[in-house]
Amino acid sequence: MISISNLSKHYGSVVAVDDLNLSIEPGEVFGFIGPNGAGKTTTIRVLVGLLKPTRGSVHIFGMDCWSDGAKIRNRIGYLPGDLYLYQKMTTRSLVRYFARLRNTDTAAETDRLARQFDLDLDRPIGQLSKGNRQKAGLIQALAHRPDLLVLDEPTAGLDPLLQQEFLELMGHMRERGQTVFLSSHLLAEVERVADRIGVINSGQLNRIGTVAELRAATRRIIEIRFEHPPAASEFADVEGVSNAEIHGTMLKCIATGSMDALMKAAARHTVVDVRSQEESLEEVFLDMYRENA
Repeated sequence: MISISNLSKHYGSVVAVDDLNLSIEPGEVFGFIGPNGAGKTTTIRVLVGLLKPTRGSVHIFGMDCWSDGAKIRNRIGYLPGDLYLYQKMTTRSLVRYFARLRNTDTAAETDRLARQFDLDLDRPIGQLSKGNRQKAGLIQALAHRPDLLVLDEPTAGLDPLLQQEFLELMGHMRERGQTVFLSSHLLAEVERVADRIGVINSGQLNRIGTVAELRAATRRIIEIRFEHPPAASEFADVEGVSNAEIHGTMLKCIATGSMDALMKAAARHTVVDVRSQEESLEEVFLDMYRENA
């Protein structure tokens, strides 16, 4: 569906995206996350044919995103992060305009989405609140049931109830076999719907995997209380354990991956209590960002 090979995009001396390689399969919901300025929006603008790569290539449906951009855009839905819509048009006339360009009939789907999002289709867009303008943008991206949906910060300005409905909608799109490329700096919304997540920072793809695979990299803060104080040296070289400290009868350490070696080391003593606090995915990604800052 999407094939990105050695993609780089420079703005003069500024490197926005640096040698990015990524492949996304049909029917996949792919979460593309990173802090502001990481390169997410630049990558998306290359995907939809708005920017020409400095180096590398990007293909969708087997076509080049730059030279075949018009054909590709006929089959994708796109919601930009810096959304701007024609202020004097209504949402209905806006969606009808794009439908004519694609030579499709989207009237029924537009009405259905308007009911779902509780949006007045016949009110001028310039009179809508920020949240309702975002709804209008979502409807224009979804109304023609695209094969690929490219979304840049799609829930910005939506209230929590609409955010929930949007995430459910993403699940329905996956069930229908549609592909979604979802960019966000909000991990929670991506984690709930994505099959895989890619982490970008400073223009480089730092990590990619399923939510389960990324969770396997989470660290646990472990506290073990013993009947008698153990020697700190017993835990200094235990596999998967770092920052081991002894405070009286209490061992405090950080464990990554399997805890088997730690538990076997602890079992040499009488264990009174064990406490484990798992690091959240949010904390894992913050650590990645700091490492590459």
